[in-house]
Amino acid sequence: MVSAKETDLEGVLEGKRQYQVPLYQRVYSWGQRQLDQLWRDIIQLASDRATNRAATHFVGSLVLASSPDAGPVGVQRYLVVDGQQRLTTLTILLAALRDHRVAVEGDGHRARIDDQYLVNRYETGQPTKLLPTQKDRAAYLAAIRGMPAAGGEDNVGVAYRFFRSRLTTVGDLEDPLDLDRIEEAVLRGLALVVVTAQPGDNAHRIFESLNNTGLRLTQGDLLRNYLFMRLPSRAEAVYDSVWLPLQDTLSPDRLELLFWLDLVQRDESAKQSDTYVGQQTRLDRLTSEAEIEAEVRRIAGLGSLLAIALEPTREVDHDVRRRLARLRAWGTTTVYPVVLQLLARRAEGSASSTDVANALLLLESYLVRRVVIGRATANLNRALLGAVSDVAKGEDVVAALRSSLSTGRKHWGTNAQVREAVHTVPFYWQGRKAQKNLVLLWIEESFAGKEMVDPMGLTIEHILPQSLTVEWRAALDITGSGVDPEVEATLHTLGNLTLTAYNSELSNHPWERKRMLLSESGLAMNRALASLPSWDLSSIRRRADTLAERIIELWPGPDEDTVEVTDGRERAAAIWRRLSEILAEVPAGRWTSYGDVAALAGTAPVPLGTRLSAGEEPYAYRVLQAGGTVSPGFRWSSGDTTVAPRALLEAEGVRFDAAGRADPSQRISAEEIASLLGWNDDEARTDDVEIVEEEVHEGALPDATVSRDVRRRRGGRRVAIADLLEAELIAPGDRLYARGGSSIASVGADGLIRLGDERYESPSAAGSAVAGHAINGWTYWRVDRDADRVPLSVLRDQLTRQGD
Repeated sequence: MVSAKETDLEGVLEGKRQYQVPLYQRVYSWGQRQLDQLWRDIIQLASDRATNRAATHFVGSLVLASSPDAGPVGVQRYLVVDGQQRLTTLTILLAALRDHRVAVEGDGHRARIDDQYLVNRYETGQPTKLLPTQKDRAAYLAAIRGMPAAGGEDNVGVAYRFFRSRLTTVGDLEDPLDLDRIEEAVLRGLALVVVTAQPGDNAHRIFESLNNTGLRLTQGDLLRNYLFMRLPSRAEAVYDSVWLPLQDTLSPDRLELLFWLDLVQRDESAKQSDTYVGQQTRLDRLTSEAEIEAEVRRIAGLGSLLAIALEPTREVDHDVRRRLARLRAWGTTTVYPVVLQLLARRAEGSASSTDVANALLLLESYLVRRVVIGRATANLNRALLGAVSDVAKGEDVVAALRSSLSTGRKHWGTNAQVREAVHTVPFYWQGRKAQKNLVLLWIEESFAGKEMVDPMGLTIEHILPQSLTVEWRAALDITGSGVDPEVEATLHTLGNLTLTAYNSELSNHPWERKRMLLSESGLAMNRALASLPSWDLSSIRRRADTLAERIIELWPGPDEDTVEVTDGRERAAAIWRRLSEILAEVPAGRWTSYGDVAALAGTAPVPLGTRLSAGEEPYAYRVLQAGGTVSPGFRWSSGDTTVAPRALLEAEGVRFDAAGRADPSQRISAEEIASLLGWNDDEARTDDVEIVEEEVHEGALPDATVSRDVRRRRGGRRVAIADLLEAELIAPGDRLYARGGSSIASVGADGLIRLGDERYESPSAAGSAVAGHAINGWTYWRVDRDADRVPLSVLRDQLTRQGD
């Protein structure tokens, strides 16, 4: 016998209770995707509750059974049969919120949050309100107790750092949600159904039953069932003639996306997780069977439009197909509410294909220019969802979309902002990696004319290398071994970046060698670079100006009479918010450098040093000079803190030598931090993204035009571990070492990667399982070669060169 009740998170955690995770439960395994979704839901909920105190967000069920340790008095103890992943996540979030509030507001929040929600204050032994499995326990307790080891590189640490990082963005000028509203939404707005088994019930049998009852119904399944329940006499005919063709056209995930896109056309605040509830509420207003049938037919019509948006090869108009393919390649569902509205306007006859193509170009421009000016994601969802109703009501869809995206602070870069940003914004660290590649690829296509460019294997290359050799320092007139501030400020800007499939070959070579390799490129912009006699800061500035004008020509800008441009103070505030986000993601036991943090934040090392020396950042002590020493100028903002940065780092596990230099193997690079922040989250690719790559261009690259820049595949495929085995570059049983040496895997004779008892088909899948978030496994895993450990990417590049 079980009992069930709905409650909020506060109701679950208040009082003398302990939730014990049994050994048969899996270890904590939430990654970037689940954390991102939860955080978006919380931000939306906090916003909703500002105007509607009854707003809630259902996060799932919590199934409990009586613990063998339960007694008649004292702390009530339960076994968590189901729901431990979300309960673990929510308590980690509360610990991160506590520590963030202590850092920015004072120590008073510590005891309040601990005593009410995280710890049974007077309990000895194991006082925490959640007791995870043994494997997670040390990392979890470090977070709950606020220990130096909190925020390590395990999944618990990743979650803690994720929330610390995201909390730094709360309360900015564009999203004024204060910490009180976030905390209130988490505790009283997140709803759970708590199902409690009676004493004597077998907890393990309940667990087996919950996890062996087949696939869970999607929101699309629920809506289909609801619709046909409302068609008692017409269900079979409508299903055969209307629904079945729709179901054959759209997968279950895409069908669920369709229902949300339809809902958001009416209510821009509708969340994907509440699609079923929102649609059911709307459909309840329909009273007759004829109205329900008409609704099914309308949804099927929208489904055919969504199929065109997701598979642009279905589109018959050349210009619309090209623009749809580009938006599909961009890889964000945020644009689809607007895209579907545009296609619907054309279907009803109130817009032409030319209108739709021109409006889609404006959408593309909006995305591209935001990346260029360094505002890739700021309020993107809100701006695009708000544009849906404007496009629906506008007589001219092109003018309506341009007006909507130009009005207010929507971050559609003006021509002046583009011309400035190419010199000041570190483009290399803006947006997702695939999106930056696409911007450069589309610029290249504009130079190449009608010649098609195959995007496979192209990556972004720094022309002036990130690590300056003696030859490069001489060419730039840099004396000594220190960092040149002007070079640091210019290195990652657009003018110093290009595309190549042979990043490792170009590497740090002197300009003459690079120039020769670039001259052999199949890319027009690389051949243009090869015509230059030298490459220095003035060359970078001139090329940046050229690229800025090309961007302005290719992607039309906003209506500059209505657009609001952020001033210098707001831009600085955005940089420092970004800095706080970056520092919160540096794991305990690691350190980073001023140069790497400055590059990621979009500033230079000198102003960064000034900011950190002011002591306003709680994790500033994890930033050291490039050689691993504490900056002489480092200061704490409060005289209450006297602990030396080195002592804090050592408490977290960072090792120092006799000269006071931190262990270089514990340094975390800018690339790794970007990956932790999710900025490189496209590297662990899905099948959908693979399809996108085929859709970027309408024709394949003719064999005669294939150059050394555009080869990555063998026989039309991506290189796989099996290819390395076949080429005898690796052997069955070879050990693979994770970056940092924290995990060891091995290569199977079947081409799979063995990690404990698990098998993975690709390096990225195996690496992501270890890291807890999407990563590039080819650079993550290393193999022993000649007394050194080299990344798998080196062997992959060696294989592709053999194919040449």
